[in-house]
Amino acid sequence: MRLNALPDVAFSPLDNATLDQALHNGSKPLPILRQALKAADSALQQQFNSGTAVDTLVKVRVGVVDALIKCAYKLHLPEFNLSLVAVGGYGRGELHPHSDVDLLILLNGGHQESFRHMIGNFIAFLWDIGLQASHSVRTLEECLAQAQMDVTVATNLMEVRRLAGDEALFACLRQQMMSPTFWPMKQYFSAKRREQQKRHTKYHDTAYRLEPNIKEGPGGLRDIQTITWVAKRYFNTDTLYSLVEHDFLTEDEYQSLCRGQIFLWRIRFALHLLHGRREDRLLFDSQVKLARQFGYHDAPQALAVEKFMQDYYRTVKELGLLNEMLLQLLEEAILGTDLPSATPLNDAFEERGSFLYLHDPELFVQHPAAMLELFLILEQRPHLKGISAGTLRVLRGNLHRINAAFRDDPVNHALFMQILREPRGVTHELRRMNRYGVLGQYLPAFGKIVGRMQYDLFHAYTVDEHILFVISNLRRFTLTHYDHEFPLCSRIMQALPKPELAYLGALFHDIAKGRGGDHSTLGAEEAQAFCLRHGLSLYDARLVAWLVQHHLLLSLTTQKKDINDPQVVHAFAQQVGDQMHLDYLYLLTVADIRGTNPDLWNSWKASLCIKLYHNASRALLHGLENPIDKEQLIHEIQEEALIRLREQGMELPAAQEIWMAFSEEYFLHHSAEEITWHTICLAGRTSAGMPLVFLRQQAAHGGTSICIHSIHDEFIFGRVTAALAELGLTVLDARLMPMTGGERLDTYVVLEDDGKPILDTERLNEIEQLLRREIHRRNALPAAITRRAPRQVRMFTTPTRVQFADDPINERTVLEISAGDRPGLLSLIGHALGRCAIRLQNAKITTIGERAEDVFFITDASDRPINDPAVREQLRTALLALLGEAA
Repeated sequence: MRLNALPDVAFSPLDNATLDQALHNGSKPLPILRQALKAADSALQQQFNSGTAVDTLVKVRVGVVDALIKCAYKLHLPEFNLSLVAVGGYGRGELHPHSDVDLLILLNGGHQESFRHMIGNFIAFLWDIGLQASHSVRTLEECLAQAQMDVTVATNLMEVRRLAGDEALFACLRQQMMSPTFWPMKQYFSAKRREQQKRHTKYHDTAYRLEPNIKEGPGGLRDIQTITWVAKRYFNTDTLYSLVEHDFLTEDEYQSLCRGQIFLWRIRFALHLLHGRREDRLLFDSQVKLARQFGYHDAPQALAVEKFMQDYYRTVKELGLLNEMLLQLLEEAILGTDLPSATPLNDAFEERGSFLYLHDPELFVQHPAAMLELFLILEQRPHLKGISAGTLRVLRGNLHRINAAFRDDPVNHALFMQILREPRGVTHELRRMNRYGVLGQYLPAFGKIVGRMQYDLFHAYTVDEHILFVISNLRRFTLTHYDHEFPLCSRIMQALPKPELAYLGALFHDIAKGRGGDHSTLGAEEAQAFCLRHGLSLYDARLVAWLVQHHLLLSLTTQKKDINDPQVVHAFAQQVGDQMHLDYLYLLTVADIRGTNPDLWNSWKASLCIKLYHNASRALLHGLENPIDKEQLIHEIQEEALIRLREQGMELPAAQEIWMAFSEEYFLHHSAEEITWHTICLAGRTSAGMPLVFLRQQAAHGGTSICIHSIHDEFIFGRVTAALAELGLTVLDARLMPMTGGERLDTYVVLEDDGKPILDTERLNEIEQLLRREIHRRNALPAAITRRAPRQVRMFTTPTRVQFADDPINERTVLEISAGDRPGLLSLIGHALGRCAIRLQNAKITTIGERAEDVFFITDASDRPINDPAVREQLRTALLALLGEAA
């Protein structure tokens, strides 16, 4: 079926006899028409659920609304000299269940005051029967004036249908709107192009959003409409098929456009029915329900919702590509006079008007390698805007030639590696290769993850977009004008002898997702084979494979292990092996975390990664056979702290007197800067002055440190974290240190729940006062939390997992808890620990989207590991009772 053409309607859900009854026999029309609309909408829903084509249903609903509005017009405005006009989507003949019904009441002259009341009654009547009518009342002159000032208004008035009233007045409006002098074609095209660019910018120029807007987002329905509006005006036609008739689209491309629109219409129709209102966002809960409704099923490698969303993302990717190609063709036809003369670049390509053209349309048939060469040329000539629409069409038509023989050709191996090794344009051209389908053809494993989403809040992008973001982050480290953003990464990256090895590690690190099995292991195998096939040395191929295999090693170590423990650092350094591997791993880790979710990376995570990198570098330099012991490390930290204290006027005896209350663990778990702060805060303290609460902004860590000096009680962790949760703060880190005499010194690092530091003095005072009040409630249970989890988090059900592990070297037990994230989660955990008389020494707090994965280092009341299975089971039971089996 052709886009924008009215289909033959096989059924009508509205009974004409009902309309006659509303108009005659003295009946009360309002309840009759209201019921008629409800019955019609119910019939449309049944037809949709039974599989009737959605392009039929959107037209049928137009017919229903037309009939009801015409009936209302006869009841309220039959005698007035005006024209009742459908505009916008309604004028175009497309209505989803809860689409706005846009009306223009076109007046013949300026005498609207005489019947303004009647128009108001008419519109109110439409709302009363259930139609969401928006309207404007204008004369012809007012319409023209508004349209001249606003291209959106002009576009709405180009899509008009007369519903009732003065035919001549409507014809005059239509004539004026289609006049070549009204929004001349060049101005109109430029305005619509700017309008689309502005809209795409609003959605961050990507269709791959976690909760996409299927109408306004890139590749969505509005992009199809933009093409339609320009084509209709340019060709003076009512359908998009004119693009085929004028050789702007091939028949296959047109059918692809049709399929894409039908797919998005089906989703939009279902969203309106599901929500009972207009809703164009594909929200998380809607994604699951629509996947089930559309017949998708869970499989071992992918959830039904992930399959559905992959189809969605691939559809909008194709629509976005067609939009790009068509707008470029239309630009050449509308804005261009004659094409500028060609500048030959080589035997295959030429430049015209800042675009790359083919010498010969048969080039890719005769020389398939040119399909990679063109991206290399674009890298080497950054002034080029891209490839011409005609070249893109030829490229798309020859993608099948990128086959096994193509992938085995050494010429193509050399071209691909040269693309990665170019000093500029690598990310830009890899994105273009992905958008045009070349990257997925050349690297079939990459093609499988195009548009693949992971149904969680942690991964903000599809796998292919994420991979390209990671490469982009790595590339940014090579550019000296960005050195201030990540100085350490920039220094390391710019010193690498072969940065392309980092790009290859990024390209393959997630490429095996969704296959089942360990994606790191599967990706490492593919990476090594690819590297060897592309001429890399065995050492380099193994380095890339190692990077892929261990790309999570550094981040998991900082998240789940105590990186202040020399044994942890030594074990990590042993896995890394040498400085070269550590450098590549650190760069990939930072780029990976930043490319997973824009809200994931912060100064706190940066500080942890930097600390582990420096400690591991030191261990490697010291020699893995000579691990640094605790005593040496403690001595070095104390010496540095003493230097800082002397600079602030405190002498050694005063500091040592305070330090006598601290354990070895304290010095291992705090930096010299923190020890200095704590020592100054505790100077001159008395037992009567407790509890003490100190706050300070940590510039290096990006968070706010809260130091609490108090008497020990079993529930203090629960009460403190409950207070922080109620204040809307996110806990990044918790270190709880026992002191002599039953005292304790606990340090928390927090941010506001939007990830920003706490800068307001009044806010800091509010935090301090609430914490003092809660700490004074010794041995009291934590307060109940009134704040709710955000909407997106509540969409997920996360099973609660409780696991124990031994840490015999440090004589403690490791407790790992995975559960649905929510305000007050740490408080509930603290409540369970207190009830079971478990002491908490340290906590690693990690939030992964909707899921919390926290690690707690615990002992019993006598500071011994918890080895008794009965005690462990008691704690597990208490945790599950408070946290729930799933949340």
